Amino acid sequence: MNLIDTFNLDVRALHTFVTVLDEGSVSRAAIKLGVSQSAVSHTLERLRNAFGDPLFVKSGRGIAPTQYAVQAGPHVRQILDDMHSLASGPPFAPETTELTFTVAANDYERDLLLPPLMQRLRQQAPGIMLQVIASGIPSADMLRKDACDLIISPHAPEATDIMQRGLMGDRMVVFYDPEQRDAPENVADYLKADHISVMFANGEKPALEAGLTARGLSRRNLVTVSNFSGLSEFLRGSDMLVTAPERMSKHLLRDFASVPLPFNLKPFTLLMVWHRRNQNDPAHHWLRNQVNAVAATMNGLNE
Repeated sequence: MNLIDTFNLDVRALHTFVTVLDEGSVSRAAIKLGVSQSAVSHTLERLRNAFGDPLFVKSGRGIAPTQYAVQAGPHVRQILDDMHSLASGPPFAPETTELTFTVAANDYERDLLLPPLMQRLRQQAPGIMLQVIASGIPSADMLRKDACDLIISPHAPEATDIMQRGLMGDRMVVFYDPEQRDAPENVADYLKADHISVMFANGEKPALEAGLTARGLSRRNLVTVSNFSGLSEFLRGSDMLVTAPERMSKHLLRDFASVPLPFNLKPFTLLMVWHRRNQNDPAHHWLRNQVNAVAATMNGLNE
């Protein structure tokens, strides 16, 4: 096995390697890095010489990583994360810092937690901006590849480099328009009704559907929408039912009545999820504390 030529390795070269690995294309990696394709190709050639492996080979019209490159990927990412942690910079001052935090959340989690978070940011850190992106069922790569800084979700990716903290509990209940129908009285009444359900844009379904299937229950989903925000207008003026988190009675489904599910379904916990490399970052740590403070306030109001 060839000894690695450490003099042919630097942070920029390693960053190029993981970008090509993520993008699966020299041209797309060049665009993301803001450099020419020839610069990326030249860096890859240096890395091939240093690692003693082709790293990427032609596959159809594109390229594919070698087994060595696939196995080296996590190690190179860890090296880059460690280098990033060395450059923590000056002490974090919320009142003077200017930066953007990207938070991944679905519309239920977004409308529940992020407006009060933004109020806190405007008061304490007016230079911090918030960017919110859709999460669906989140993956670890969303954090590893810096698609976002933080995820709010009941679904935490299971990986050793992903950290999490519980924020608040919630449970699924049945919403209905009281001007159009009475509450379902039992399981049979629930199952014979027409339902409005959610399927996220990437085709993933909330855990409720798996819970129904596990119990051998089947309902008629007459309407399926891609986010929770789409539920209210279909429910309004209809005799259909919506099964959704109880805390939505405070915002997205505030105009409707609700009752507990007529069958047992385990409550869930909303989690705050982040990558290990940000564990000790002062700005990230401060933001997590703000999110936790918002959740603590809401938990107090609901006790």
